[in-house]
Amino acid sequence: MSRTGLPARILDAVRAVLPETETATPLHAPEFRGREWDYLKDCLDTGWVSSVGAYVDRFEADLQTLTGAARAVAVVNGTAALDVCLRLAGVRPGDEVLVPTLTFVATANAVTCRGAVPHFVDSEPRTLGVDPQRLEAHLSKVARLTDGGCVNVATGAPIRALMVMHVFGHPCDLDGLMEVAGRWRLVLVEDAAEALGSRWRGRHMGTFGRLAALSFNGNKIITTGGGGAVLTDDPELGRRAKHLTTTAKVPHRWAFDHDEVGWNYRMPNLNAALGCAQLERLPDMMARKARLAERYAAALANIEGVSVLKPRPGAEVNHWLNTLLLDSPDPGMRDAVLGTLNDAGVQARPLWTLMYRLPMYAGCPRDDLPVAEALAARVINLPSGAALADL
Repeated sequence: MSRTGLPARILDAVRAVLPETETATPLHAPEFRGREWDYLKDCLDTGWVSSVGAYVDRFEADLQTLTGAARAVAVVNGTAALDVCLRLAGVRPGDEVLVPTLTFVATANAVTCRGAVPHFVDSEPRTLGVDPQRLEAHLSKVARLTDGGCVNVATGAPIRALMVMHVFGHPCDLDGLMEVAGRWRLVLVEDAAEALGSRWRGRHMGTFGRLAALSFNGNKIITTGGGGAVLTDDPELGRRAKHLTTTAKVPHRWAFDHDEVGWNYRMPNLNAALGCAQLERLPDMMARKARLAERYAAALANIEGVSVLKPRPGAEVNHWLNTLLLDSPDPGMRDAVLGTLNDAGVQARPLWTLMYRLPMYAGCPRDDLPVAEALAARVINLPSGAALADL
């Protein structure tokens, strides 16, 4: 079958799934159908609008119940959560942190904010996450174990941590990655910004590593407007996360004493109130997003040259963003499809620019990255908001 008409065929299939509208269909719009107004009004009526209030405590408790994590600490955004995770993981200036080149820039930026160096590794096409086999082979070539831990032979820098990212809510190969991290004495940190509600073999994302970060930005599956959270099963790390994100203030009725450098990363009560209402509706939103994913899969099934990314066995996926894959890397065709969809008012997008291709990260250590490079020329995200399932 000729590929010249592929963008039009994809557009027709996507239009058959989406509701008719006179305006553009956004990639992922938030929806507010629960008690958001009630909880926000309660904040305004009581005056508890800033970084102290009952909704912050409630939101953290609700996250702990949902994820099974021993501690959740709500913060201002996902990047702040990543920063705290890396500090608590022991990452110091001059260290290297293994991160996927296929990720959102916040993952690498958080490493840089610690004064550390991102060390980019490749992904696998099955999950879009870090490939444990390629990672093991890479470390065997460039690293050695010493009494102090894992060291990059070429740079002499400690490789302190492995930060993995669950792309579009799909759990990466945690079984393999946990083995690699253990063998090379790396602290495993999960960038679970996109994975709220996703599980691997019944266990929620963000509870496999020593620490994890969530995001509740306006385009995530639930939103607090802006916001994030740190997850951990270590009670002491949880206590430290809360302390550091409240300016390391020593509790006292009136004194302002601080015992170390901390930050005002606290989530305001207004944002937490919004999050509490959103969490109440998460099961419904996930169910509708799953129906939307099924409709995309059915509509695109008979189009030669494309497929959709599906959960692997054992994974429960939140379907944050539905992902279309060209069968072979073709930047020209990818852009033609993106142009056709966006010209028709269907907001679709490609993968993020791979991290090593950004000017500030061009000189960072890295493995060969053929899979990520191929995926960058194959992936297209389709509109995925839960409301789009309401045909």
